[in-house]
Amino acid sequence: MKNNENTGNNIEINDENVENNVISDDNTEDTSANTDNSAEEKTTELTVEEQLETAKKEVEQYKDKYLRAVAEFDNYRKRTLKEKAELLLNGSEKAVCAFLPILDDFERAIADKTEDVNAIKEGVQIIFNKFNKTLESLGVRKIETEGKDFDVDFHEAVAMVPGMGDDKKGKVIDCVQTGYQLNDKVIRHAKVAVGQ
Repeated sequence: MKNNENTGNNIEINDENVENNVISDDNTEDTSANTDNSAEEKTTELTVEEQLETAKKEVEQYKDKYLRAVAEFDNYRKRTLKEKAELLLNGSEKAVCAFLPILDDFERAIADKTEDVNAIKEGVQIIFNKFNKTLESLGVRKIETEGKDFDVDFHEAVAMVPGMGDDKKGKVIDCVQTGYQLNDKVIRHAKVAVGQ
């Protein structure tokens, strides 16, 4: 019987050993799982740090691009303002240069001491023709009024002439002051008398 009792004790002891072994196996699994989680967290932390560095680099790149764009726009604005100022100051240079030869012709005509009226009249007519050609070369042309219908886009009525008949009603009868266009833009309306 003693043997049986010892055997029972041994079994009990063995059962306790098995339970201890099972518990220690569970602890080992927990420890290895904790180690795996720690490694994953460290990898995740590294990834977050790397992402942060990448984001910082992107922010610096965008900031640099933004600053460059702002500087470029500011330079563009200053350059266009300078060009506009130069155009306002020197924009009429072409026109002035075109009129200088006509001014020279007038000076020569005034300096001439001739008493011949026909020669003076002919000289003035030549200068007048040259002046008109210069205006045309700059894009300035007369607004035709003779026999035209009254058009508010080109004409300004300064007088209404009654009793001209039905065929002259709404037509330009007389031009008091010539109108001009510059490249199809009216710069001065023709002042006209209109039939009523």
